[in-house]
Amino acid sequence: MARPLRFRYSPQSWSADRVRQEILHPLRRNIGARAVSPRFDVNGGWETHRFEMKNGDVALFARRDGEAYWMGNTETPSSLWRTDKYGWREIPFKVSRWAQRELLADLHEEDPWLADYPYISWYFLPVFMSKDGRESTRAFFREHAAGFPDAGRRESMRFFEDFFRAGVLDEYRHVMSGKLGTSNHVDRVRMSATMGEFIAAKLLADAGYDITPEIEVATGHSLDYRARDDSTNVLVEVTRPQPPANRAAAGPVAAVRDTAETKTNGQLAEHGGGAVLFVDCSSFRDDSWAAVKGERPEVRHRPAVVYRARPNGRIEAYSKGSVPLKLADALQFVD
Repeated sequence: MARPLRFRYSPQSWSADRVRQEILHPLRRNIGARAVSPRFDVNGGWETHRFEMKNGDVALFARRDGEAYWMGNTETPSSLWRTDKYGWREIPFKVSRWAQRELLADLHEEDPWLADYPYISWYFLPVFMSKDGRESTRAFFREHAAGFPDAGRRESMRFFEDFFRAGVLDEYRHVMSGKLGTSNHVDRVRMSATMGEFIAAKLLADAGYDITPEIEVATGHSLDYRARDDSTNVLVEVTRPQPPANRAAAGPVAAVRDTAETKTNGQLAEHGGGAVLFVDCSSFRDDSWAAVKGERPEVRHRPAVVYRARPNGRIEAYSKGSVPLKLADALQFVD
């Protein structure tokens, strides 16, 4: 499976003739490539190239004296196989910005509805334009309301657009957008769980905390977030139960208990305590959530917060144990 889009770096000189011989001609023979004029200009001494394939793939190449960068959701020419890969923030800004403009224009041409959500488009661009995941990731937002049940696409997209506009996780764009995956089929459960991590980030940010994702701990695991303010430094792990209709559990209360138990007996048990467990029930429909908040089941870990977010911004929750986070500004406790 191809990963989210990154750049390949060649520390060599590339003439126009070498580009034709070692990039265009092999791609033309193999997958019907043609060279076309880039949509956008770039300055800083860079010469740019755009290659389009018969199967809809696209590749970009920027070169100047002694170096070059390649990015594409297509076959990589053999002349670039042994080159190192870099993220969007690790290469010259002018090249990154040029590639971003090229690919965003392609994305909005292919899926015009995404143009209404520029921050989502930008954040998930590495997967929206990836080799294997470009169809499935767009379909997840388009057809499955980003994991919200009983919700339309527009209200769900506005919810996440507002979050990404705030820039809370911009620094971690590559790793976090990549969690959506680059599979060629829609895995609604896994993709919804990924969006649950963004809901947790929104909740923490709205409560006033600075957050850092993917915190490595001594057991070799990573917990989802560290939440900090002037007096707080807390680790948070997020789990998202599947809706009862999608699993073998007898009902929503059992779904919450079973999913939380799996997380508690796994990462959190090995971590040895000290983390807050967030149980995100945002995939539950109204009746299922009503049963959970009515019974407020134990989740075999304390402290814990069990909550459900809706696209209108309302988040209901109950807690277990002494939660070392002040969350009242971000959600409404039902207990």
